[in-house]
Amino acid sequence: MAPPFSNYHHLITASKIKRPNLIKALAAVILCSVFYLIGFYQNARGSIPLPSPVLAQTQKNAVACVIPVVANITLDFEPHHRPADPPPSAAAVPELPPCDPSYSEYTPCEDARRSLAFDRARLIYRERHCPASGEERLRCRVPAPHGYRVPFRWPESRELAWYANVPHKELTVEKGKQNWVHYEGDRFRFPGGGTMFPRGADAYIDEIGKLINLKDGSIRTAIDTGCGVASFGAYLLSRNVLTVSFAPRDSHEAQVQFALERGVPALIGIIASIRLPYPSRAFDIAHCSRCLIPWGEYDGQYLLEVDRLLRPGGYWILSGPPINWEGHYRGWNRTMQDLKAEQDRVERVGKSICWKKLVQKNDIAIWQKPTNHVHCRATRRVFRQPGFCTSQNPDQAWYTKLETCITPLPEVSDIKETAGGSLPKWPERLTAIPPRIRNGSLEGITAEKFNENTKLWQKRAGYYKRVDQQLAQTGRYRNLLDMNAYLGGFAAALVRDPVWVMNAVPVESRVDTLGAIYERGLIGTYQNWCEAMSTYPRTYDFIHADSIFSLYKSKCEMEDILVEMDRILRPQGSVIIRDDVDVLVKVKSIIQGMQWDGMIADHEDGPRHREKILFAVKKYWTAPPPQT
Repeated sequence: MAPPFSNYHHLITASKIKRPNLIKALAAVILCSVFYLIGFYQNARGSIPLPSPVLAQTQKNAVACVIPVVANITLDFEPHHRPADPPPSAAAVPELPPCDPSYSEYTPCEDARRSLAFDRARLIYRERHCPASGEERLRCRVPAPHGYRVPFRWPESRELAWYANVPHKELTVEKGKQNWVHYEGDRFRFPGGGTMFPRGADAYIDEIGKLINLKDGSIRTAIDTGCGVASFGAYLLSRNVLTVSFAPRDSHEAQVQFALERGVPALIGIIASIRLPYPSRAFDIAHCSRCLIPWGEYDGQYLLEVDRLLRPGGYWILSGPPINWEGHYRGWNRTMQDLKAEQDRVERVGKSICWKKLVQKNDIAIWQKPTNHVHCRATRRVFRQPGFCTSQNPDQAWYTKLETCITPLPEVSDIKETAGGSLPKWPERLTAIPPRIRNGSLEGITAEKFNENTKLWQKRAGYYKRVDQQLAQTGRYRNLLDMNAYLGGFAAALVRDPVWVMNAVPVESRVDTLGAIYERGLIGTYQNWCEAMSTYPRTYDFIHADSIFSLYKSKCEMEDILVEMDRILRPQGSVIIRDDVDVLVKVKSIIQGMQWDGMIADHEDGPRHREKILFAVKKYWTAPPPQT
């Protein structure tokens, strides 16, 4: 045991040892204070060299002091770990000047001059014929015509469009008596008429509604072939039926462009030698009102294409030649024999593909496609032609040649079963699991993933609206495009807004989801974004692009995709681009030369995600005034 005084002796010894350390620390504090005052004085009056004894004493101290920076020293805050700058040629932003004003309505894949090099038989020259990469492809921005104005808001736009936006009066003369469109001062008025419904599309649709049910939600998607100015689709919207209207770019100047100015979904297109760019079983009804398509010709190929597009149990509605030819043959300047023979051919093709003619009343005839092919396969003993297709994917529809065969419906286990699966009525159809997903037809996409995707896009759309006030403003936008729609979640999240969304599914996508989008009661098209879209300049008020530039990174130039986006976007329209941050930085550098304003924002879940969001607005600019 230690003696009683040992602890006291230990404390005295420790205090003696610590006292010099305490003195050194106190000296260091004093010196630091002195040096701080010297440094302050130097910054105020200029540099004063430190005395060498003081400096030596500082080096001996155990505690380091921070000496203020001398005034004549320049600090370098530049990073020294970045890679070398790229050569000037690689770093330069590409020059994208305005195109000549003559290009204000340029449609690259339906260019009239280029089309002259193609076959006129079956109107093949009016199909898509896109410019090859290289000098023929434009590297300039298509201007709006001088005097261009923001279109009227929906629903006013259904009846009105500015003349300056579509400066063409030809249809007002050619179709004036049929009430397609009238010219009134600085605007056009659309009374809603058509060749076969001069009293208006509303009354015409009411007549159809007496023959099939348009009110119970069982009919949601429609396709209108040879649509004119799309009054049929415009007035179906009030009945919750969403219509894809299409017509070629032909002698009826600007008919599709008028439709788009009215705020009605439309595309440039024609049935000639290739499939229309939509999946099989997409539409609840198909409509032709004096569309002048020779339905009974070419072994019925055109009706076979309509059959591919119709859902099981869907309807085909035909008005105009040859229907009710007995009362119209004089006005159509055709003989009774010629028109009767045409109707006989249509009836014969309809029977051979197992359609049932439901009704013909006055100028309207309606056929119905069977809900499955159980009975149709049995009838091949009688109707040996056309047979069932065996070679092509029924949904493959990008430059896919038409065939003279029936697109087979999915197999069923019972004659009363709907092939491919039945659909709920609208609006339940929007959020129900699409049959293609329910049946496991889409690789890797389950019901659970579908529901998660629906919720995800509701969240994302809400975030977009908080950042983009124009998107949040009801009525500011009408025509929307989603360039990489996947399952249509973005469109579904906006279904309560007064907008429509064209859901594009890139043909390069790993999984073809466009059929599921239609099963939700939405519309869309296939598209290769290395090519131009089949639409007029200034089609869309808003464009959404999710991972488009990553998808096409090794396939085509980023500048070409952006030039096409600029072509189809209206002045003062908005763009939202989601992609990897490195991709968006490059996009932002390019749009600076395109008269777009843009900013990169964080992912909706915060800054830790590499995926960022670019919000951009196309500035207002037009072609200069025409030379007088």
